[in-house]
Amino acid sequence: MLALDHVRLPLAHFELDVTFETKARATGIFGPSGSGKTTILELIAGVREPRSGRIVIDDVVVNDIPARKRAVGYVPQGESLFPHMTVERNIRFGVRDHQAETFIQRVVQVLEIAPLMQRGVGALSGGETKRVALARALVTSPRLLLLDEPLAGLDRPLHARVIEFLIRVRDELSVPMLYVSHDPAELQRVVSETVVIERGSVVH
Repeated sequence: MLALDHVRLPLAHFELDVTFETKARATGIFGPSGSGKTTILELIAGVREPRSGRIVIDDVVVNDIPARKRAVGYVPQGESLFPHMTVERNIRFGVRDHQAETFIQRVVQVLEIAPLMQRGVGALSGGETKRVALARALVTSPRLLLLDEPLAGLDRPLHARVIEFLIRVRDELSVPMLYVSHDPAELQRVVSETVVIERGSVVH
């Protein structure tokens, strides 16, 4: 369960003030560019701090919990992999729980990245890079996965393939996700509920 209760933050052209709750396995956040969608993810992930309001994940208020301890996987829109590391080192970076090995192997299987593990990040295609970034966010067994425009920068033929992997993450790994997009057709394929944002406020 995820709930935002009057989460406020002044932005350049308006004040973000968001209230919504969802128990869905996959929830979309839809709105035009500049409406505050990415900021909402950053607040949930702990990258930014709200001026006021409460952020609740699985009945725990996380406002005062550091980002690294929130058990949230975040895949930002920009490049998030370490370019000097192999795929395997990227995925395992920061994972200290040896009991997580079974889940790591499950993530590798679901995202079909076993053949990529010893490659350098620079040798990956766009679609492969997205799958590795997803894996890195998932291997810590997060309570929530945050996806910021996961199809951005990909050629149209790759969209369906990446969406297929996102659906597998949703269904086979059972990790709840919050999926930001400006494309309603894209969201419709993955999510069961959608929150609509305009100028920092929920309008639907």
